[in-house]
Amino acid sequence: MACLKAALSAIDETQYIGRVSRIEHNILRVTGLNAVAHVGDSVHLERSDMPRLSGEIVQIHQNDISILPDSAPLGIGINAAVVLRGPNSIAPSLAWIGRIVDPDGQPLDGQPLLRGPKQYSHTAAPLPAAHRRALGARLNTGLAALNTILPIVKGQRIGLFAGSGIGKSSLLGHLARTLEGDVTVLALIGERGRELRSFVTDILGPQGMQRTVVVAATSDQSPILRRRCALSAMAVAEFFRDQGKQVVFLADSITRFAQAHREIAAAAGEAPVLQGFPPSTSHAIMGLCERAGPGADHRGDITAVLSVLVAGSDMDEPIADIMRGVLDGHIALDRAIAERGRFPAIDVLRSVSRSLPAAATEAENAMISQLRFHLGCYDQNETMVRAGLYSEGADADLDIAIRLWPDLDRFIGQAEPGKISDSFKRLELLLRRHAKPATPAPQPQSQSQAQPQPRQNTKLS
Repeated sequence: MACLKAALSAIDETQYIGRVSRIEHNILRVTGLNAVAHVGDSVHLERSDMPRLSGEIVQIHQNDISILPDSAPLGIGINAAVVLRGPNSIAPSLAWIGRIVDPDGQPLDGQPLLRGPKQYSHTAAPLPAAHRRALGARLNTGLAALNTILPIVKGQRIGLFAGSGIGKSSLLGHLARTLEGDVTVLALIGERGRELRSFVTDILGPQGMQRTVVVAATSDQSPILRRRCALSAMAVAEFFRDQGKQVVFLADSITRFAQAHREIAAAAGEAPVLQGFPPSTSHAIMGLCERAGPGADHRGDITAVLSVLVAGSDMDEPIADIMRGVLDGHIALDRAIAERGRFPAIDVLRSVSRSLPAAATEAENAMISQLRFHLGCYDQNETMVRAGLYSEGADADLDIAIRLWPDLDRFIGQAEPGKISDSFKRLELLLRRHAKPATPAPQPQSQSQAQPQPRQNTKLS
């Protein structure tokens, strides 16, 4: 009943209508609305013999406004009617769990969907920083590496940095199924159309969809919808957080969100100054990320895993650099590791979780430090070892690292069906087994080195 009342209350009794006065490429200039419109408001455009078109206000001038439509303005002519809808918002409800929706909250799975009783703004402000809780307890991820070396805790925001085809989507799907939480909100931003169905049916599966809301905007859609996809998904996550639930927010990818923002900013006349990105890109990304994190009072937490497409493994490109500065850690996937067949292809030495050392005990932190030391020792000398230029016994630490490396590499790629403590127990056994130098095998004595044994006289009784 509450959902029905909300749907009825959303019907506008009055409408502000403007008229298209000019069409410049994909930008529409509209008169009659500049006194009541605001930047970011949504509009509807009427088209003859075609479905109406949506758009967003990107500029306001003295006599008119500029609108960027959601798609090419086919069928739009001079004096076409433009209806002002107001600020972008979404009204999620508990019935959205298990559903696929677009950035405007419309169902994409062919089934009816009721709106919730409360509107959530796409551009809501983060919770007050002084009122937020600290990061919470460690979460079971279903992966040995993320349970031990790179922990994820309640309210943490962690980045997943990877190039294309390295297993990023598979890792996100695994976390959607296994990362501890009450609800998962998945934002698929600018994904290829075929990958939406593949992600839902093959990667998430029925088990993952039982607790997931998918918000999707495919790559063929306008930058308005692609940018709105991330903002809408965050608003959905905030709804569940306000219900006191532990929310897992997954976004694939923030790079495409930034690219969509760049297109919109360019249409609004903003100059590209940051390697092609406008100055407002940093604020757009930080504003989105800050909305995730620990809750306050009775609210739950939003634990966020945000993927970043890193072209050519360049960890210093603008979007990756901005994300590292605002997140609570990052997981780097390496193409060389993926090419030799170890998945997830996590490069531990280039990854960090800022929940440490608080997220682990003193003994666990000691194990993590020991593991990183051995991995670093092997990494620094790998070329020499593989070329056969190293002789065993020249460096005791490197000897241990060489013996330990195959088992550590397997451990990093292992799933964890049990608890977090089980992952640490396996890591502890692994480190203990290789901590001591290998016992050299006994060498057979040569004939010249053999010592003659004294002959024993047998006394006959």
